[in-house]
Amino acid sequence: MRSIRPLLAATGLVAALTLTATACGPEEDSAAAKPSASDGAAGKGPAAGLPGDLGDALEKHGVDPEKWKDGGWRDWDKDGWLRKAEDFVNPVIDGLWKPDRMATAEEPAKTMTAGDLSAGQDVSDPVPAPVQAKPEKLPYHRHAAPVGKVFFDSPKGSMVCSGTVVKDPKNPGKSNLVWTAGHCVHAGAGGGWYRNIVFVPSYNDQGKNAAQLRTAQPQEVAPYGTYWADWAASSGEWISGGGPTGGAGAPYDYAVLHVKPENGTKSLEETVGNALPVSFDAPEIQQISGMGAWGYPAGPPYDGLLMHRCVDRPGRLSIAPGTPTMYRIGCTMTGGSSGGGWFVAGPDGKSMLVSNTSIGPVTSGWLAGPRLGEDARRFPMACAWPSPACWATT
Repeated sequence: MRSIRPLLAATGLVAALTLTATACGPEEDSAAAKPSASDGAAGKGPAAGLPGDLGDALEKHGVDPEKWKDGGWRDWDKDGWLRKAEDFVNPVIDGLWKPDRMATAEEPAKTMTAGDLSAGQDVSDPVPAPVQAKPEKLPYHRHAAPVGKVFFDSPKGSMVCSGTVVKDPKNPGKSNLVWTAGHCVHAGAGGGWYRNIVFVPSYNDQGKNAAQLRTAQPQEVAPYGTYWADWAASSGEWISGGGPTGGAGAPYDYAVLHVKPENGTKSLEETVGNALPVSFDAPEIQQISGMGAWGYPAGPPYDGLLMHRCVDRPGRLSIAPGTPTMYRIGCTMTGGSSGGGWFVAGPDGKSMLVSNTSIGPVTSGWLAGPRLGEDARRFPMACAWPSPACWATT
């Protein structure tokens, strides 16, 4: 059985991520209070007051934006549930995600039983020893600023995942991209796009408990504000093959959100002060001495309010023949950590994202995430938003 002690290289990874402090604290960023350049955009017909592209998208799908904002989004009729890659719509509903609604969002647990692994067990490494998740140091904006929570609505209610601010090759220094799991934005083969998707970097920055959060100031809950997804992309394999426990889509369970601030004009990267590069050339598992996963676990014994991390040496997990092998690490984080970034130290010693939390066992103890190789390289990460050429197809 492998030791659960972090290796030297893994310890260095933790140190690297703690250097992602912002250039200034969130309380010093007055630009976030300025109105967005897109707020109150002129329009015609039922989409008046919405940005042109979004208004056109809503009209295309027969969505009345006013009815949508008044609760029409709660209609999850399967025949009308938008599921195709290019059908994503996510109009902003001001004030929807208040602190109390965020605090009660549940985790979309992606768990597997032992029987789920039988198809590819012969090419998987032994089950790793559990690694106890450690709370991230406070305040989060000084130690893991790019990490945050993804909130969304599903037919089962308000849900929560984790996500990471990542670099946008097309907009150096001004990225508005967030990396998360596919199952945090799209239901897979059994449904369509989730709704009211937002990202809150450094959520609960001071690490307050539930009672303290009830009287916390908004900037303590969302120090950098709330960012609505105005574009999303997940892999075609997840959209067509993803299932409640991952299914054949698990090795492709990744997604990218393009976001805009509910209030403000500055880019997400400028506001947070950092974004992490995504690597599609991660070394073979045997060459990785330490890999770290960050997120907000929300399933028992965690409550989803605190950021945690695990660091371990990765192994391999094969879900089914013919699908890419996934990374697997020992980690006690539970549902809610889904979508959180997995990092290794790059050639320059700085952290880079190589995966995200996708699935784990019912009993906890380990997590698995997709390996971002050639399949993910063709994913719309490096495309110029919002070109249709960037969208995955089903």
